[in-house]
Amino acid sequence: MDKEAAALRNRMIGVLLRDARVRAGRTKQECANWLGVPVSTITAYEEGRKPVSLPELEALAFFLDVPVQHFWDFNAPLLSEEPSPPVQEILALRHRVIGALLQQARKEAGKSRKDLAQLLGCSVRRIAAYEQGEQPIPMVELEALAAALNRPIEYFLDSSGLIGKWEAEQRAFRVFRQLPPEIQEFVSRPINRSYLEVAMKLAEMPAGALRQIAEGLLEITY
Repeated sequence: MDKEAAALRNRMIGVLLRDARVRAGRTKQECANWLGVPVSTITAYEEGRKPVSLPELEALAFFLDVPVQHFWDFNAPLLSEEPSPPVQEILALRHRVIGALLQQARKEAGKSRKDLAQLLGCSVRRIAAYEQGEQPIPMVELEALAAALNRPIEYFLDSSGLIGKWEAEQRAFRVFRQLPPEIQEFVSRPINRSYLEVAMKLAEMPAGALRQIAEGLLEITY
């Protein structure tokens, strides 16, 4: 193997490894502790001075929550360069959204701010601050409000934001892990994508249309 090409490849992997570590908010010491190696080894990996083995790369990918394939994708983007809004902005937006949902649920339930204030034993002004997103709603109070307004607590969960998308991915992964191994393998194979797309389209069709398709197939087989 060409030594210069190998050295370049090691440097590329090192850049991607450091980038994934920075994005994950992990230190070199944490990565070293995870692998059971000195910090100097992690530094050598990131600088491309020492080649990393596949098992070590797999372990680091798991620790840094990034697909291991990311490290041999020649067109892989730098993860740390992807824009991510500050958590303060995310929280401020979520407080406003929850407040709006609370106001909507209150009006649909035919209750006033005074009713909610009496429920919590607080001032009407505080309920107004909750609904306008000016003050965070303690979880215990939000649960009480949700119950009083006949809403599940999931009603207030983030469904489309950064955290909401992450949670949706986690739910989808948990569902996938519960599938029988043979179905997991079938779904994971790219060659079966067309079959899955057909199944999705069939699932959206009304029962009458499915019945017609089934009858047509029966006529063909006879």
